[in-house]
Amino acid sequence: MFESHTHVVTANAERLTKRLSNHWRHKFPVETDSKGAEIKLPIGVCGLQSVDGGLGVRVQAAEEDQLERLQTVVADHLQRMAGDEALTFAWS
Repeated sequence: MFESHTHVVTANAERLTKRLSNHWRHKFPVETDSKGAEIKLPIGVCGLQSVDGGLGVRVQAAEEDQLERLQTVVADHLQRMAGDEALTFAWS
């Protein structure tokens, strides 16, 4: 299993989590709780959690190329959900 994570600086972590969860809920299994969400996509799993000063994002995939694709997909979708707010992703 391959995994990476990033911390996205935002004042709207809960809003982004809710918007992305609702956006993907009709296509993929989504579990939410008071701390965040877990979204199970065909290429891997995305975890979102509100943390001090932003949003913690964790992605997991079975293959390295799937992990890279999942990072791109999640980052692109979160940026769309953020609207005019510019988000920065530094995956590690």
